Amino acid sequence: MYNSCYTCRRRHVECQMSEPPCKKCQKAGLECLQKRPLRWVKGATFRGTAKASVNTPYKPDRAISSQFGSTVTIIKNLERWPATTFDIALSHIPLGLGEPVTRSLDEDSQYYLNYYSKCVCKLFVMFDSQRNPLRQLIPAAIAHPVLLSSVVALAARHRANITQTFDQILATQQQATALEPRYGASLYKYQAIRGLRQALDEGTTSIDILIVSAFLLILLDLFESGNDNWNFHVEGVKKLIAEIRVSTSSRELGTTIEGMRNFAMRQVYLIDTLGTTFTRPGLLVDSPTHQPSTTLQMSADKAYLGCPEYFLDVLRSFSAARDCLASLEQLDSIGADSLLHTIKVSLESTQSFDCCSWAKDVELPCSSNPLPTRTLQDLEDLGQAYKLGTLIYGWRVCDVLTGDSTPLEDIEEELISMLASLRSNEALFKCILWPLFVAGLETRDESQKQLVGDCLRRFWFETKCINVINAEKILQRFWAEAEQGSSSRSNWIFSMGQIDGDWLLI
Repeated sequence: MYNSCYTCRRRHVECQMSEPPCKKCQKAGLECLQKRPLRWVKGATFRGTAKASVNTPYKPDRAISSQFGSTVTIIKNLERWPATTFDIALSHIPLGLGEPVTRSLDEDSQYYLNYYSKCVCKLFVMFDSQRNPLRQLIPAAIAHPVLLSSVVALAARHRANITQTFDQILATQQQATALEPRYGASLYKYQAIRGLRQALDEGTTSIDILIVSAFLLILLDLFESGNDNWNFHVEGVKKLIAEIRVSTSSRELGTTIEGMRNFAMRQVYLIDTLGTTFTRPGLLVDSPTHQPSTTLQMSADKAYLGCPEYFLDVLRSFSAARDCLASLEQLDSIGADSLLHTIKVSLESTQSFDCCSWAKDVELPCSSNPLPTRTLQDLEDLGQAYKLGTLIYGWRVCDVLTGDSTPLEDIEEELISMLASLRSNEALFKCILWPLFVAGLETRDESQKQLVGDCLRRFWFETKCINVINAEKILQRFWAEAEQGSSSRSNWIFSMGQIDGDWLLI
């Protein structure tokens, strides 16, 4: 067993390899690899010295053949974007979608469909499986150009992000070698948005396809920044959901796209709810029509973040109370008492929520590989993290109404403990950004700040979502203001929406 990571061993440097990235790689701005990368040679994998392959790895983005009649050159000098071992691996892995079907697509689309299936789909469900709704939509994407454009844009952006380190993006000092892939990803995004707009204008594409296409653009914003146009896409999807009728696509494609639409609807409700907590009061329109009509058993391979649905309803009530307090209208004593009663009832019901029972009710994916023995405990810890984050948010709304400053150190410490315990579970760790950010906003302890910062970097390592880097910037700003004594404990529920945009930190 090696004591150092692969990257440090190659540099003849010793490190502790306590967690990725190790401190030596982090300081040097290098990608921290735990093992030697796989080498793909004519369909076989090796960890030793690989034979030279006669196949030249395919590099996408030489040009986008726009479906709107123009061709835009993205990368003029491909040698400036060197092929990685990962690209070589992708070029030799069959899509598994059926050659006659994918052969009709251009090379770029085939590459990014493959990349999307291998690297992107797993990021937006708790546990990946063959039932992953994001992967099951691939046949529909092949059949519908507007959906294909969203898939390609999402994959291209993730592919561009892996060329950057956390510190490079945090310092906003991009190297020239990484600018062109990011530029290419932006053009794919432009193509996807333009295609969606055209499909909406023409009115010939089914609502199911439009909902899913727009939902993928919400996820794209997580890769880009977390404060671009996600709220516009959310409102657009909510309007489409309100117009849902039995569509022909559902009959043509069986249950696949309909299942994906239902998945998208539930996740949009989640995104709308959690997103509202860190935006300007009243930014998002409260549309009860897009709330899931039934409460179903949560399937771990068909759910995004694993936040118990009950907490979503509670958070919506807390956000509504915050919006009421932020409005220009003064509450009379009766209205204030009623609002305070509602908040306290919600806090009490949240406190009594049984996360252990919830975890036992979660449907785990069937797999030939048994899940880790700690999975049930980790699910309970995940539910508990969202419970504690919800309590903190609710108490801070309550404090604004009462003028108090409720001490929440015990809740904060327990939340930090839950988040630390989830670092060993790669699948569930990518679900924790919202409660992690709440913990960061609340903490005043230096050791807790360090743990939050380490978790943010680990989150980037796992997901390559740039919204987590912006979360780091926001927290550094809040911590600096707290040290100067220029903000109250409850102030962040209002000031979050005033910092350079409206943030989606999930």
